[in-house]
Amino acid sequence: MPYSLFQRLARWAFAPCRRTDRIILTVAATAGAVLLAGCGSPSSANATDASGYHGTMLPTPVEKPAVVLTRADGTPYDLRAETNGYLTLLFFGYTNCPDVCPVHMASIAAVMAHMSFDQTRRMKVLFVTIDPERDTPEKLGPWLAQFDQRFIALTGDSATLHDLQAEIGVTPAVKDTIVTGATGYAMAHAAQVYAFTSDNLAHLVYPFGTRQKDWADDLPLLLDERWGADSTAVVKAHVTGAASTITSIGAHR
Repeated sequence: MPYSLFQRLARWAFAPCRRTDRIILTVAATAGAVLLAGCGSPSSANATDASGYHGTMLPTPVEKPAVVLTRADGTPYDLRAETNGYLTLLFFGYTNCPDVCPVHMASIAAVMAHMSFDQTRRMKVLFVTIDPERDTPEKLGPWLAQFDQRFIALTGDSATLHDLQAEIGVTPAVKDTIVTGATGYAMAHAAQVYAFTSDNLAHLVYPFGTRQKDWADDLPLLLDERWGADSTAVVKAHVTGAASTITSIGAHR
């Protein structure tokens, strides 16, 4: 039986990485971590860091944005209010993305399919388009639903989307008109998933290349993570010294 698109993406995402092309970006401990997507060369995210998680600990936790976006059905979505207290995975992408976006969504969906209802009901996965010009509600909703119908597709005007990305500390996506194809143009955009825990703060990000096992290990723990007073100490321990090392995989083309 031929594999479906979802199955092919999941198998590709979870197969051993054969490419090791990576750019090591050293940033000051107080600087925002910026990861830009790259075609076909996932970073290695298998090792745990000082926090015990597979994701990358942020030097300073990021507050969940207070912004009102629009769901694919046209209704308003108050991001902070609608996700208050939930484990919220936030990703910026677009439906014409050839690899990073569908692989992230397929990976998370595959893991959630094996989690209990009690666990998944405390989670929300948000996919915010960075290409509202082409990602119309009629296209965005069905595209995301093919991975998991519980995932929430969000859009907004270009200015709001630009400001939202800047607010959480990623370089806002830009149109790449040099590299064109059947879809007309590509988008250079951030490749990491932000994980906001029940405290409405993102302490961790998960880069492109995060494996199914990594998500399966971390998501149940993040659901019950309270961080508390020790979270600051963990962050400081992780970025001891003048700089921390963040793995990036270059610009998406």
